[in-house]
Amino acid sequence: MPATSLPHYLSEEILLHPENREFPPFDLVRLLGTVFKPTQGCRVCILTDFDEPAGLIDDFNFLKEEGFPVQKKAHEAFYLGLKNGAMKELGMHGGEMFAYKCTHGSNLDLEDAVWDTNGTKLSLDRDIYPHYDLILCISTFSATAPLTAKAKEFGFRGATLHGLNDIILGSGLAVDYHEVSADAEKLRLAMNKADEVEIDFELEDGRILTAWLGLGGQEAQKSHGLCQGKKPDIANLPAGEVYFVPQDARGHFPMKYEDGTLGLLTVENRCILRSDLIQGNQATIDRHNARLLDDPMTGTLGELGFGTQVLPVSYADIQDEKVLGTCHLATGRDDHLGGDIVPEMFKKHENSTHDDILFAPHKTPNFNIKQVRMKRGTQREILIENFRPARYLMDALAG
Repeated sequence: MPATSLPHYLSEEILLHPENREFPPFDLVRLLGTVFKPTQGCRVCILTDFDEPAGLIDDFNFLKEEGFPVQKKAHEAFYLGLKNGAMKELGMHGGEMFAYKCTHGSNLDLEDAVWDTNGTKLSLDRDIYPHYDLILCISTFSATAPLTAKAKEFGFRGATLHGLNDIILGSGLAVDYHEVSADAEKLRLAMNKADEVEIDFELEDGRILTAWLGLGGQEAQKSHGLCQGKKPDIANLPAGEVYFVPQDARGHFPMKYEDGTLGLLTVENRCILRSDLIQGNQATIDRHNARLLDDPMTGTLGELGFGTQVLPVSYADIQDEKVLGTCHLATGRDDHLGGDIVPEMFKKHENSTHDDILFAPHKTPNFNIKQVRMKRGTQREILIENFRPARYLMDALAG
C-alpha cells in the first residue's frame, strides 16, 4: 500500500517521533459523547480512591493537601468539566464524586464502602452501581476487572482511567475514538485467530530470549474505547489495544522490576516458574521467587497485548501499553478478558491482581524487542521488529 493511504499520524516521521504528533485540545464533551453515545438521560458519577477516603473526599479536602495528583486531575478535568457545562450539553445529570478505599493492587476487587463529598459512608452495591448509568473511575490503581464484573451484574456502562495525568489528557484522551476503534479493528483482523506468537528479546550482552505463547486460534479481542449503546460494558481509557488470553506459554523473557532490577523469567505451562538475576538487586529476585512459591497463581500468564495507537510516552502504563510497536504480557486474573483465572483461585485476596509487564523503549531500555512473529495456519508473519510495527501491520492499517 502507498504511504499516502495511511493517516498522517502513521507517517514514518511521526512513528519515529510520536512526541511530535499534534492533538486537538482535550474536550470532555467530545470524549464522553463519542465513547458513550447515547448520553441523553444518563446519570453519571466519578469514583476515585484514597487510603483514608472519609476525611479527604469530605468537602474536597484533598484539594488542600499535598499530593493526590490523579485525584486532583479527576476533579479538575472531569468533575468540574461535567458541572461546568459538559453534563448539560450531553443531556446527562448527576455528576457526583465518590471515594473508595485504595486497593494498592491492580484490578483487585473494591471494598463495598464508599464516601460522598459530605463525608457520608455509603455502599457501592446499594447506593452507586444500581443508580448510575455511567461510572467514571479515575484512580491510582486500575479497577477494570472488578468494575467489568459489577457492570454485568448491575447493568451500567463506564470507563477506568487510572494514573490520569496531563500528557494523557492532551494526547490519549484527545484523539478521535472513531479512528482509534477503526485502527484497532484493522489490527485485530490482521492477528485474529492466531495459533501462536513468538517474541525474541535481545539483551545488552547479545543473548536472545524467546517466549512462545499458544493462542489456539482464538478470536482476538480489542480495547478500542467505544462503549456505545445500552449494553453493560467498561472501557479502559486511553484505549487502543489488541489482546489475547494465552492458552499455553513457555520459554524465557526478561522483566524489569520497579527498583530497576532485571530478571530472567522461566515459563512452562503458562506459568512463571522462577526469576534469575540478570542485573540489580538479588533480594528483589528472591522476593519474587518467594511469592511464586507461596502462590503459584501469581505467575500465571493471563494476557498478551499489542498497542495500536501512535502516542507520546506518558510514563503511565495505562497509555504507554497502547503505543503501536509495543507489546505486553500480564500475570494474574484475566476473567475480565474472558479468561479462566478468577480471584478465588489465589491463596490470598491481595494476590488476585492483574499486573501488566510492558515492553517499551522508555520502560525497558535494558533490552530490545528484536522480533515478534505470528503463526496462523500456514501463514507466517512478522508483527514487530525493534519496537516498530513491521510491514504486515502497516499494510493492515493502510487497508
